[in-house]
Amino acid sequence: MGDGFLYKIRNIPVVYEDDWLLVVNKPAGLLSIPTPRNERYTLTAVLNGELKDKKIAYRLHPCHRLDRETSGLVIYAKGKAMQKKTMELFKEKKIKKSYIAFVHGSLTHAESEINYPLEKRPALTKYRVIEYRKEFSIVEIMPLTGRTNQIRLHFKYIGHPLVGETKYAFRRDFKLKAKRVCLHAKTIDFIHPVTKKPVHLDIDLPQDLELFLAQHK
Repeated sequence: MGDGFLYKIRNIPVVYEDDWLLVVNKPAGLLSIPTPRNERYTLTAVLNGELKDKKIAYRLHPCHRLDRETSGLVIYAKGKAMQKKTMELFKEKKIKKSYIAFVHGSLTHAESEINYPLEKRPALTKYRVIEYRKEFSIVEIMPLTGRTNQIRLHFKYIGHPLVGETKYAFRRDFKLKAKRVCLHAKTIDFIHPVTKKPVHLDIDLPQDLELFLAQHK
């Protein structure tokens, strides 16, 4: 396992680690990397701050990112060369991700896809309904492209924005409220770029989303 740190880092759970990669469960409310405003407190800064404190020489580099409000799995590479290899897997669509989201209303189709271009580029999202609740649907989502805010924009486009959405929908239009966008990156599957072994990661919903489900039957 090398000189890793397989434990909870400042309240950020480590889900997977080997000599080349680290995967963490990002909490909602934390940026993955700084925006042009150059925020200092980000997931990447926290992780690398921990490495520096432990006097570990390498640095962690994000291979993708999640929105500030989105929780779930994020892959980091130990060093720039491994970051490049892992990002190539993303470009080649060899890393599969799935999300759990709560969307307003009842989706007409229990299983379907949303094919609508974003950023003037093709964008495709597959989904299946896990459960219908009174005011919302619990949905498993598989984005097949990686456009910025793709899931949030696609479900807004079909008239079922995510519960808690404020950027792409008006809160006042919906009776159901949430403290953040109800979106969680739950699974990741890929063939390891070095060992060539399959990696499958699957994490539970965070406590805030579990509590939301308990309060909204």
